[in-house]
Amino acid sequence: MARSRQSLKRRRTDKVKAHRNRARMRALRTAIRNVTSTEDPEKRTESLRKAQSLIDRAARKRLIHPNKADRLKSSLMEQPLEQ
Repeated sequence: MARSRQSLKRRRTDKVKAHRNRARMRALRTAIRNVTSTEDPEKRTESLRKAQSLIDRAARKRLIHPNKADRLKSSLMEQPLEQ
């Protein structure tokens, strides 16, 4: 059980960070899903741009490993525009 002031504060801040990270990862997964499920090429291009931005941001914030970010972007780009 955390007793010191430092450990209590650490527990509070960890809880806030975990909540924020969950929201960011949820947004990232939703953006990737939107890219793969969109049929219209124009909407797909726009959702691809948004997903790439979120992937880069997640890698910069260290939510995901930078190599995983590169793999995700690469796999999204390999999919044809017209499905």
